[in-house]
Formats: sequence, structure tokens, C-alpha cells
Amino acid sequence: MLEFDIILRSLKQVQEFVSLAMVQPFEVLVGNDRQNINGKDLMGMFSLDYSHPVRVRVTCPQEQFACFRSSAGEFVV
Repeated sequence: MLEFDIILRSLKQVQEFVSLAMVQPFEVLVGNDRQNINGKDLMGMFSLDYSHPVRVRVTCPQEQFACFRSSAGEFVV
């Protein structure tokens, strides 16, 4: 499993991240130690606490991970 941290500061950023996650051919999990949400589920993403960075977890080849992380660059901590 590959991971990186993001911070989302607005409703618009949550929507933008979900849009990025939706086009990925692999599962995207977002959360913390206690909670993991499907990163492609807009309503689920609204349930997270964004006062702190959240962890993105994916299982995919390194090349796809690098491309996805780069696409999400504006949110990466």
C-alpha cells in the first residue's frame, strides 16, 4: 500500500480531490488511524475532519501512484 498526506481546506477542494480519485482505476482510501473513507464517495468525504491532514492510501503500481500523487499535488502536505 502506498500513502501520502493531503489537506483539504474548502468544499471546492474536497470536490476537486474526489473528481481526481474517481478517474483512478484503483481504490483510493482517505482517512486517519480510526476511519477510512472511499475517496471516490463525495458524501463520505464530507464526514472527515479536515482540521488536520488526512492520509491517502492506494494499492497500485508505482507509476500510477506517482501520476496520481502528482495530479493531487496542490493538496499534498
